[in-house]
This record gives sequence, structure tokens and C-alpha cells, in this order.
Amino acid sequence: MDLEKYRRDRLKEAIYEAELAEEFLKNGLLRNAAGKAFQAVKAYLAAVAAAQRDKVVAAFPGRRRLGPNKIVERGEWIIATMPTSRMRKVAALVGDRELRLIVELALNLHEFQYNGLDRDAEASRYANEDMVKRDVEEVVSHIKRAASSPQS
Repeated sequence: MDLEKYRRDRLKEAIYEAELAEEFLKNGLLRNAAGKAFQAVKAYLAAVAAAQRDKVVAAFPGRRRLGPNKIVERGEWIIATMPTSRMRKVAALVGDRELRLIVELALNLHEFQYNGLDRDAEASRYANEDMVKRDVEEVVSHIKRAASSPQS
């Protein structure tokens, strides 16, 4: 696998997903916007993880069987698929405080996408639309800036 091409492709994906989140937000489609913001962060995190492949492979030892004749390093599989359940750990490994915060917001938005608003904040962390909009806007702003940066 060409890791550098993969990284560039995931950065493009992150920007596209962030732009879609903005469009959905403009049209009042909060759950769709939340889902796209989450996907933008997931793609961006995969790109960052690809750039720090050695750290990720070291943190997730072992191998993963993908089929009868295909076995890959577990860390490489995590970079390629970026499972939701591993996003916090990967962000802690490869990111700074800001990236860790963005991942947390994205995970909250992912939860909202499925559960919607909850006025009592028991089934969802979001009790009103303003909080959702603010978090989507913050995630989108960060991803568009970070994924477009020359250092990315």
C-alpha cells in the first residue's frame, strides 16, 4: 500500500465530509450534519495515524486475518478502517490536545446522530439544537483548517 497516497486521499475525504456537514447544517439536517462531521474526523484521524504508522503499529501489536490468505498488522488495519472504538486511543497516540478534543466532540456527534436530542440529556449528550450546531461548526472548522494545512 502506498501510505502517502492513502494519507492524501483520507485528507481529501475529511475535507469533503466537512463540507457536506456544513451543507446539511445550513439545511437544518442536524443528524446528517453530525454524521458527516464525525466521518470527517474519522478520515482526518486515519490520515494523521498513517503519517505516524510506526507508533500505531507499536501500540496495537499483533496481526489481523482479513481472509484465508491475507494477514496484516493490527495497527495497519486500524489505520485503514479507523474503528470508532479505537479513535480515542489513536488520537491520544498521534495527536495533540486539540485533536483529542475534536475526536471527543466527533464521538458525541456520532452518538447524537443515532439518538437525536434528549431534553433530559439521558439518552443523548445533547439537550438542544444549539449545542449540536456549535459542535458541528467547531469540528468542521478544525478539519477544514487542519486537513488543508501544508503540514497535514
